[in-house]
Parts: sequence; structure tokens; C-alpha cells
Amino acid sequence: MTPQTKARLIAAAAFPLLLLHGTPSFAATPAAPAAAVTSAETRMDHISITTMGAKGSPVILIPGLSSPRAVWDGVAPELAKTHRVFLVQVNGFAGDDAGKNLASGVLDGIVADLDRYMADHKLGAPAIVGHSMGGLVGLMFAKAHPDHVAKLMIVDSLPFYGMLFGPTATVAMVEPQGKAMRDKLVASYGKPADAAAAEMIAHQLALKPDSQAKVKAWAMAADPRVTGEAMYEDLTTDLRPDMEGFKTPITLVYPAPGDALYHAAYGKAAKVTYVPVADAAHFVMLDQPQAFQDAIEAFAKAD
Repeated sequence: MTPQTKARLIAAAAFPLLLLHGTPSFAATPAAPAAAVTSAETRMDHISITTMGAKGSPVILIPGLSSPRAVWDGVAPELAKTHRVFLVQVNGFAGDDAGKNLASGVLDGIVADLDRYMADHKLGAPAIVGHSMGGLVGLMFAKAHPDHVAKLMIVDSLPFYGMLFGPTATVAMVEPQGKAMRDKLVASYGKPADAAAAEMIAHQLALKPDSQAKVKAWAMAADPRVTGEAMYEDLTTDLRPDMEGFKTPITLVYPAPGDALYHAAYGKAAKVTYVPVADAAHFVMLDQPQAFQDAIEAFAKAD
């Protein structure tokens, strides 16, 4: 693993902690809705969903930690020309009410809400795309409901975050740090955000100035109580033992370089297509929108 790869992924987890953002920030800085959304919002216990497009096979887009559905604004409208696109947003992010995400079980709740929504809307087995924490949610969904998903695109995510600390890392090793980070974030609710720290870490998660500005604003718009719990659950979920029996086809998009880490993480899965993207950081879709558009279009069209 290169130092740049490790630093980027550690920053993705540490970002919300360093923000110490509180009520004035997330209440005053709601993220813009996704462009050209064509449906009313469906609100559930843990997520809300809007849709774009009226024809074609369904594709579900799940953003990462503290991110709104607007993270997909650069690719969703084009994808919606040939597919029905379902844009997820986690309750408590983008200035939304936290709903039931103030309790534990946020990630499992997202999986349950997704499956219920898919059943209610008769989506069959759609394609699922997840970025960062959303990628882990995609893996969790495919583990719990393998017959309810046709294929996965994972964008810069790992089946266990502790892999960054070495091949012998375990949940037990990571859990104390994750708990401390969660508790500090929850305790920050109602206190001013540290905009300087947010900007510093945003520079590690995205390369372009406009990308960095979006990442900073999105993280500061999220409820730290939800961010803290979701981050803790992300850090303490280990799906490595499931990779060998994982049959759902995976397309893995990640910033180059980083091949060794991702091949080690996903190499035991039955079918993985690796798509490195040059000149990008964690928010690949913001830094290299055309390369990401090409990747997601190819993924959505593939049999």
C-alpha cells in the first residue's frame, strides 16, 4: 500500500472527527438536492430515496459517510437516460432529520430499508453502487440478500477498515479507537465546527478545489451524532471472512495507485473487475467525473 493510499483512507474515517461540527453547522448548511430529480422523496426510518429516469434497469446509488445524494449529481442525469436511478440519502446527512439513526444499528437499518423499498417498488435485483461507507453497505446488502442484487460497484471502500493497520488487525483491536471517536463526535453536537480542520482534511479526500469545497460543506452539514455512530459501525464491521463465498459480481473503482491493497481485500471474491482511476482521491466521481461516468455507464450496461 502506498503512503498516499493509506493517508487518503485514514482521512476518510478521521474527517468527521476533526470537524467537531454541531447544530449551527449542519442546520445552516444543507446540501443542494441532486440535479433533475424527477420524483418526490420517499422517507423511511434510516434513509430517503428519490428517483430519476423512467426506463431501463434499476441502479441504486448510495453515498458515503456524511455525504448527500448530491455526490452523484455529475453522473446521475446521464445515467438516467438509459436506467432508472434511485438516489439514497442517509437520514441525518445533508441537514436532514436524523430519524432512527440516533440509535445503534444505522448500517443494518439502511440495508433493511433498502430491501423493503425494493420489494415495495418491485425492483427485482438491481445494480447497487456505493461510495466509501456506501460501498460497505452494498457489501452488507449483498451478504444479507444475495438474490436481491444483480451486481455491485464499490467506490474506494474496503470490507474491513482495519486492513489499513495491517493484515493481523481485528475488530477487537479497532473497536476502542472507534468508540472513542464516536463518543467525541456525539459530544460535539451543538458546538461550532472547525472549518479549518474540515478544509485541511477535504484536501486529502479530493484533489480539485471545487471538489474540496463540496466535501467540506457536505461533512459540515451532517449531524455529528449520526456521523459518529455510522463511522463506528463502519470501522467495526469486518466482511473479510465473507469474501471467499461472495458470488455477487463486483466492479471496484479506486484511485490509482492502490492495486495491492484492493486486490488483497477483494481477491477471494468470485468475480471482481478492478478499475483504477488516475489523478483522483477518495471522491473519485468529483475529481475525475468523465472517467467515473465511463466506469459507471460500463458497469450499468454490463450483463
